[in-house]
Amino acid sequence: MEYIYTALILNELDEEISEDTVTDVLEAAGAEVEESRVKALVAALEDVDIDEAVETAAVAPAAAPAGGAEAASEDTAAEAAADADAAADEADEDEDDEPSGEGLGTLFG
Repeated sequence: MEYIYTALILNELDEEISEDTVTDVLEAAGAEVEESRVKALVAALEDVDIDEAVETAAVAPAAAPAGGAEAASEDTAAEAAADADAAADEADEDEDDEPSGEGLGTLFG
C-alpha cells in the first residue's frame, strides 16, 4: 500500500511520478524499497489521470448498481497500482531463477 500512497502524495504535490521520486519518498518514510515494484508502479500509472481516477472512485460506489461498483473501479489509479504490485510480487518470486533483467516483459504484458 505504501507504493500507492506514494503515488497519491506525489500527485497531490504536482510532482512527477518517476522511479526516482517514488524511491525518494519511500526511503524518506523509512520503507524498504523494492526496485521492481517501483518500476511496475511507474509503468502502470504512466497513462493514468490520477485525479480523474480518484474522483471516479469516490463517486462510483454510491452511483453504481449492485455489483457495478467493482466494474466501475477497475480503471482507478489504486487498482492499476495494485495490479503493478501483484506483477512485481510475481517477478520477485521468479527473480531467483532468472538473471537480472529477464522476465520484465511479464510485468508489462
